[in-house]
Amino acid sequence: MDNNIDKKIIPVTTIRSGDKVEVTADIHCMTIQVANICFVGTPGRQTGWVLVDAGMPRSADDIIAASEELFGQGSVPEAIILTHGHFDHVGALIPLAKHWGVKVYAHELEMPFLTGKQDYPEPDMGVEGGMVAKMSGMFPNDGIDIGDMAAFLPADGSVPAMPGWKWIYTPGHTPGHISLFRESDRALIAGDACVTVKQEYLYKVLTQEQEISGPPRYFTTDWPSARKSVEKLEALKPAIAVTGHGIPMEGKLLSESLKTLVENFDKMAIPDYGKYVDGQTEK
Repeated sequence: MDNNIDKKIIPVTTIRSGDKVEVTADIHCMTIQVANICFVGTPGRQTGWVLVDAGMPRSADDIIAASEELFGQGSVPEAIILTHGHFDHVGALIPLAKHWGVKVYAHELEMPFLTGKQDYPEPDMGVEGGMVAKMSGMFPNDGIDIGDMAAFLPADGSVPAMPGWKWIYTPGHTPGHISLFRESDRALIAGDACVTVKQEYLYKVLTQEQEISGPPRYFTTDWPSARKSVEKLEALKPAIAVTGHGIPMEGKLLSESLKTLVENFDKMAIPDYGKYVDGQTEK
């Protein structure tokens, strides 16, 4: 397995870095610098839990410590599930996969970026947005290679080791981006299909000012697909949502915010300019 990403130092963080939030009794969200991961499982049980996404570079030790705090010393997840493979969602993936010896599941269209075959398009430093957008040139776009630990998500929409959950294909931010949904309590783990912070603006990232937004602009290359993905998530009518960036959102605020985002996607999500925007605003 090969990875240069976990050696990178990314000089941006939030006031919530290191915080763990109980989203439901069996979903805990942890913020690592500017990105969220989720532990899904019953606290105190050493088995039967999974990790969704793998955080920022150099965060493996913190993730392992948090998992053992939740599930017990020496606890090991049943699997790691990836919403997608950008650096802030796989930064600690290879050290974690080596430490735990577990399979890593992702959509088949994301596999070229996880098996050493392809890099992501370079971030767009010139896209409309604030300081984080302008800093995005320092963010790695490299693919990684997790070797034989990589596994396709099941074609039937089920999620390994997550009974009651289904994966939803939500491309746009990346070709193989997925979100996770549980019908029983309408819980949504959205990845970066939409986020609850304006991720392009440094002040809002630092303070985690909560507001619904489209996927981070500097890495989103397919805006028509991104729009359809947000429409798909809004149609699920989630009761609570964890996104890849920002504070979890629930209830009326979530439903109204998603509805507003769908109705005003061109204005709220799609940047006025950027190298991945031209010719991609058709409905």
